[in-house]
Order: sequence, then structure tokens, then C-alpha cells
Amino acid sequence: MLATLIYGERDIRLEEVPDPVLSTGIDAIVRVVAACVCGSDLWPYRGVVPTNDPKRIGHEFVGIVEAIGDDVKKIKIGDFVIAPFYDCDMTCTNCENGVSTSCLNGGWWGADDRSGHFADGGQGERVRVPHADGSLVATPGQPDPALIPSVLTLADVMGTGHHAALSGGVTHGSTVAVVGDGAVGLCAILASKRLGASRIVAMSRHADRQAIAFEFGATDVVEERGEAGIKHIREMFGGIGPDIVLECVGTAESMDQAIKSVRPGGMVGYVGVPNGGAELPIRTLFNRNVGVNGGVAPVRNYIHELLPEVLDHRINPGRVFDLELPLTEVAEAYAAMDERRATKVLLRP
Repeated sequence: MLATLIYGERDIRLEEVPDPVLSTGIDAIVRVVAACVCGSDLWPYRGVVPTNDPKRIGHEFVGIVEAIGDDVKKIKIGDFVIAPFYDCDMTCTNCENGVSTSCLNGGWWGADDRSGHFADGGQGERVRVPHADGSLVATPGQPDPALIPSVLTLADVMGTGHHAALSGGVTHGSTVAVVGDGAVGLCAILASKRLGASRIVAMSRHADRQAIAFEFGATDVVEERGEAGIKHIREMFGGIGPDIVLECVGTAESMDQAIKSVRPGGMVGYVGVPNGGAELPIRTLFNRNVGVNGGVAPVRNYIHELLPEVLDHRINPGRVFDLELPLTEVAEAYAAMDERRATKVLLRP
């Protein structure tokens, strides 16, 4: 089959690789119907995270189950399924506590599972899923093809934006600012609107992304960054800032922007994958009574809540996909996102 490998900085290749095989009795083989490139994939693509040896890449996919192990009970051949951006069993203590990203038996796509068998990367034609009954969520029947982009967001970005909003404590009447206008930041706006925020500021300099932000529920846009952005945000909320700021980038600059923009006693919800020396300034947090909460989003725990709203068109997170390419053009998909010619790219094997 064909699958995507990263060889190093800006070196993405589609190659023939062995077909996945069932290995443990609790696994499944999924034929990928749609996958995508994530903003976090750009860290190794740009060389920020080094790639020492060629490896599979991609962690967001939906597809159809082609084979299951003898001990799989819930998932059936022919099911259309959503896979979160990690593997989990949904039975361990951490999964049951709502933190399935810390599954005691879980793992990551494009790497060996705990039993030593390979779990394929998501940007390929097929994927072996180690815990079929845990990781995979079957939709009620085959979704309308027009809904597949929105269903795909539940594998990562919509659930991650939702996690940012929950971590920040967004509720009815909250005032919110969102740092980051990538797919996760845009979904954080949608999640904040869904949870009842009364005012949502999108920090964005890009007209195309601003348009999506307004569609998703943003009430205002701030284009400034740094001290100018902090001053602008604070002035919009009585000189003190909004109740909550959602950090959806992961750099030192974005975290600084978030912490200094929120009001005293407010909360920062963060989901940006940390890079570029992001650290917490404890004295600043202490002096202003600002709380910080977040981390790797346990999106598997959110799929059952969000999926019905996607299927009945109450939310349309698939709007974040503004470019669709065949898998054979995966290198161009990375380049388009790296060069900001696309917000998020959907891939069709």
C-alpha cells in the first residue's frame, strides 16, 4: 500500500510499504477514506523537531473497517469509524478518568504498540488499529459524503478546540479571546460559542481565517501581537481583559500573549503543542491570580458528545478544510500549510 514518510526537514515522500496485518486479536485494519495534515506535523516538517530516521507520519483519519481480530466485540467489518490521534483502550483508569491520552496501554500512530506490533501512520491507505474497541468510534451508518470533513475533525482539531474551551472553563456568558487562527484555534472559537460564550475575540491577521472565525461565532478580531495585542485585548474588556484566553499555538510568544491578556483571576486554557521555549511565569500567574489548565486533548472522550451535533448540522467544523488533495500530492499538502496557502488540508487516498 501507499503511505507517507517524513525523511527530514521539508522532505515528505509517499512510498510503497507493507500492508498492515492483524496481530493481537483485539486489533483492526481500517481502510482510510480521509486523512489530513495537522499543524503539529509542521514542527518536524520545518525541522523544529528533528527527524533522525525516516518514519511514518499522520495521526488523523476516518475510514471503513476491513478486518477485525477474533476478540473484537464492538467494532464490525464495514463500520465507518473515527480514530482519535492516538491509540487507547478506553478501559484503564486514566481513560475512565477522562484522560485517554494517558492510556496505560495506549500508543501513537506510526510507531510500535505496547506488544511490539506496528500501528501505521494515518496518512496512508490503511492503518492497523491496536485497540479496535477502544480507539475507534463507529458512526451510525455511513455518513453523508459532505459531512466527512466535519467528522474527520473529531479525530483531533474539533476535540482539541473543545478541550481548550473546557480547560479554560468557558460557560454561558463567558468572555473569551483565542490566540491562534489555525484549525485548532478556529475550532476553539466554535467550541466557545457552543458552550455559550457571550463575546469571542479571534486573534488573527489573515482575512480568510477571520471569515471562518466569524462563521464559527467570533464577535471581534484583533490583528496586533505582543504588547500592542495585549493592550488592545485588555481595552476591549474594561482595561482588564476577558475572563478566559485560549492558547492554541504552543510557542513562548503565544503563551505570553495569553497569560498577559486575560483578566486578573481569569483562566488560560492551553492546547498548543509546546515548542519554542514556552514556559510558565509563576510569579506573573501568582501576582495576577491567573490559572492555567490544559494539555494533550483527550479527544476520544469527546467524540460521542460532539458527533451527533456534526451529523445533524448543528456545528460544521469541517469548514477549517480549505484545500483537498489526493494522497499522491501529500508533499504539496505540507507545503501549502507551511506557506499558509491553506488553513488545513484534507487528503483522499
